[in-house]
Amino acid sequence: MELLFKLLIFIVAFLYAMVGHGGASGYLALMAIFNMTPALMKPTALLLNLFVSLTAFIQFYRNGHFKWKIFLPFALASIPLSFLGGMITLDGNIYKKILGIFLIFPITRFLFYRNYTDEELKENNILGSIAIGGSIGFVSGLIGIGGGIILSPILLLLRWTNQKQTAAISAMFIFVNSLSGLIGQITKGIPLNVSMFEFVGIAFVGGLLGSWLGAFKFNQQFLKYALAIVLAFASYKLLFTNA
Repeated sequence: MELLFKLLIFIVAFLYAMVGHGGASGYLALMAIFNMTPALMKPTALLLNLFVSLTAFIQFYRNGHFKWKIFLPFALASIPLSFLGGMITLDGNIYKKILGIFLIFPITRFLFYRNYTDEELKENNILGSIAIGGSIGFVSGLIGIGGGIILSPILLLLRWTNQKQTAAISAMFIFVNSLSGLIGQITKGIPLNVSMFEFVGIAFVGGLLGSWLGAFKFNQQFLKYALAIVLAFASYKLLFTNA
């Protein structure tokens, strides 16, 4: 079972990095399926997120898709609130229900949002970005994700970015929120163990390969559908079973 879990970590990192995500929702889904405790799930997911999202960001940035003007208002509001959310420890059952609900965000992101041409994009709103960024940051720290799964569909719905710009901005947003949320958790005395760093190495390799292919090579449509199916299963398990 441990070997299977490690293989799935690699696959999740590979697939998520292709669309500019760190993979926390996928890692959390896996850990829920393998019945890990919330105390281990949150810091592990955020630690994996750090390395995979940074790798994804570098690849999409190198290909010219990152927009500082759009990223900064989100990040400035989200970082302190992600730290605050990371300091809060939820009851295990409540945590899993909240996580199950928020897994719906990447499902809708992967299934329903199409890419936009540059001519269809709109100017971003600074105050709206700050409000959205702060809200996402708090939830991200609370449940142990980087927030890209929530930010991505919002960016696409508002038509502020196209598919690959969304991936680049989400990747860096995930990195800064994951770092802030993880620091918040560590201040509460949450330990990091050796197995977490082993998972990091596996996820890093998967993320490196996936982000390179996503930024420069692949059409991502099929992969998005595959991810949506996995997340839907995990969301159902968290919400309606004793996962």
